[in-house]
Amino acid sequence: MSSEKPLRILVVEDEILIALELESLLQDLGHDVVGIAASSEDALALGQELKPDLAFVDIHLADGPTGVDVARHLAAQHQVTVLFMTANAKRVPEDFAGAWGVIAKPYTERGVREALSYVMAGQHREPNDTRTVTFVPFGAAPRERSSQVS
Repeated sequence: MSSEKPLRILVVEDEILIALELESLLQDLGHDVVGIAASSEDALALGQELKPDLAFVDIHLADGPTGVDVARHLAAQHQVTVLFMTANAKRVPEDFAGAWGVIAKPYTERGVREALSYVMAGQHREPNDTRTVTFVPFGAAPRERSSQVS
């Protein structure tokens, strides 16, 4: 993905205050939030309709722990880059469900910035600072490392 162009981002989060705060942060960083979804049904419909570049996906949504299914579908069917946002990284499946990484909740501006930099670099790569605990890229960290984030 080009670092020149703002990303079109879908936020999949059922806690509206968190979703709106993330939307504001992403907009402040120069990106376009094209939609917010609180359930898997809404997320799948918006993913198909809006064709976002990136989706921030909470694992536990209003309709249960369906974020993993949303991530799989968005990545496989719509080629959307997915980043999980969760307080419990142990819920991320072994195959990462097509996601590129996980941001620990409660998230920080630094974690979101790191995640965006990683995504905008284009492909899974070794990050400059692998000691981060706010964002863990799956392509650069063994499974044991990602499960420590909480």
